[in-house]
Amino acid sequence: MTRPAITLVGAGLVGALLATLLAQRGFAVEVFERRPDPRRVGYAGGRSINLALAERGLHGLRLAGLTDAVMQLAVMMRGRMVHAPDGRSELLRYGRDDSEVIWSISRGRLNIALIDAAEAAGARVHFDQRLESATFGDAVTLRFHDESDGSQREHRAESVIGADGAGSALRAAMNAASALGERIEPLGHGYKELEIPPLQAFPADALPPALAAPRAHGERFAIEPNALHIWPRGSYMCIALPNAEGSFTVTLFLANEGDPSFATIDTPARARAFFAREFADALPLIPELEADFAANPVGVLSTLYLDRWHLDGRAVLVGDAAHAIVPFHGQGMNCGFEDAVELADLLAGRPAERAAVFAEFARRRKPNADAIAAMALENYVEMRDRVDDADFLLMRALDRALAERVPTHWMPRYAMVTFTRMPYAFAFERGRLQGELLREFTAGRTQLDAIDLDAAAATVRERLPALPA
Repeated sequence: MTRPAITLVGAGLVGALLATLLAQRGFAVEVFERRPDPRRVGYAGGRSINLALAERGLHGLRLAGLTDAVMQLAVMMRGRMVHAPDGRSELLRYGRDDSEVIWSISRGRLNIALIDAAEAAGARVHFDQRLESATFGDAVTLRFHDESDGSQREHRAESVIGADGAGSALRAAMNAASALGERIEPLGHGYKELEIPPLQAFPADALPPALAAPRAHGERFAIEPNALHIWPRGSYMCIALPNAEGSFTVTLFLANEGDPSFATIDTPARARAFFAREFADALPLIPELEADFAANPVGVLSTLYLDRWHLDGRAVLVGDAAHAIVPFHGQGMNCGFEDAVELADLLAGRPAERAAVFAEFARRRKPNADAIAAMALENYVEMRDRVDDADFLLMRALDRALAERVPTHWMPRYAMVTFTRMPYAFAFERGRLQGELLREFTAGRTQLDAIDLDAAAATVRERLPALPA
């Protein structure tokens, strides 16, 4: 049965998945995308942090029938490989074993796979269409500028879904028509992308000694491939995520002002000196550091909050267009994919009741979006400043020990967020309660064997209700 037509603005990750899910449910779907077709011109890089795919995102891909195709593009990450200033490194696992991992995937390759899937499901995708304006009368009138030939086009829709990212043009038009209560909170830090190339790309005469043997054995990766690498340095850090072809996308996170900052480290030469001082073991792995630093812009990191995500039944926002967050929990895409699944299910159940569906969608999703926004901000401090602290490591060890002893009542917050589909809001609140207990149990102690685990487990059962099944 053909359902009513649906118009989307934005064919990025969330828009393309949502288009696929809606088309599979029988909706006639049209998508308008500002960028050119990445399958034709390639995917523009330089501002794109690699993606960490976890259970929430995988669920959306399973529903769309895309798991097999997408997982061919992904690299498993077992945990955080923490690189200390003295050159030592240690793997801190995310979960219990290899059944609890996350996956690094290229944003561009995933986006292309999702666009292919949307078109295969029957969605029509129009590229090079920049939204110039939208008016919200009895119908929605969208006016687009064709970036390829300069022409104008007008499109009328009963309602429209905005999946056009943090800088959403549809959100701006909605906000002009009726204030959405928009609030943008800058982090005060930005990011710059660099690259560790595949091992075979290193010139033999410039190869760091530690890499000679792996290269001789035909290995692809210059460092451990199955980890998210972190160089924590207090108020700033570097991370590196693996790509399937053997490279790593390196991201430097740094304050925008002060010292050090992108204001003071503003030339390739200063970047090299900074890396030589602060990331000495990483520097030999980034042979094109100066060129990458010069070519790639400083990315902006902010959190977007809206009081309202929709205009009655005429327009609704999803993904980053509604709730852009900082990337430090690896959940932006996963949260957006949850949006897509939720909205597709609601629309399939009540296709003619757009106003009620959009209101219910926002009611369900906004508390969870607010919760993951808060957890992402907290995780930035943890990643850059705490992953190698003794007190953090003790609480982490106790966290895992309690999960083994009382699994019905205790799960690390990271696991709730990453390996389950428990609502983010539940994980946030439960994590807060568990954090209070961890601080109580570790107070005045420096070793796990100094803690009475049986007594701690009994306290957990007494104070916390059982986790949802």
